[in-house]
Amino acid sequence: MNIRCETLADYPAIAEVNILAFGQENEAKLVEAIRHSDCYIPELSLVAEIDGVVVGHILFSYINLVGEETLQVLGLAPMAVLPQFQKRLIGSALVKAGLEIAEARGEAIVIVLGHPHFYSRFGFEPSVNYQIESPFPVPEEFFMVKPLPSYHEKYRGKVVYPRAFDGV
Repeated sequence: MNIRCETLADYPAIAEVNILAFGQENEAKLVEAIRHSDCYIPELSLVAEIDGVVVGHILFSYINLVGEETLQVLGLAPMAVLPQFQKRLIGSALVKAGLEIAEARGEAIVIVLGHPHFYSRFGFEPSVNYQIESPFPVPEEFFMVKPLPSYHEKYRGKVVYPRAFDGV
């Protein structure tokens, strides 16, 4: 398996991965909307490929954390693996690779809405532990944060997702 940054030629395959993994087009449209926004970070849109075929995708982009000041933090969404390749640690490899790049970039924190059993393996914890509030009502254990080495206690407040996320 090879993990690398997406290229323009990968866009159709990434859309297909997201549609098949989620059973709908919302996440594929989200990826496209983020690419056309100022929240997009090209080096944090990663694909996993096997034998030259894209089988997984992960996207980290900027979202806002509004507290005493408005800070840009990373949101992890979406992450998708083709159904026939799930349960093969491809998603785990994508998360690890993305977190390593985020850390190398000096990012402070990553926020995700996802399954606690999966994301807790990477050090994600409920956001309430860090005084970070979800923008919508979800069980506390599903809205999580992963502090990176650049994390500082000023990262508190309420998450505000950009307009790109409106259709999800």
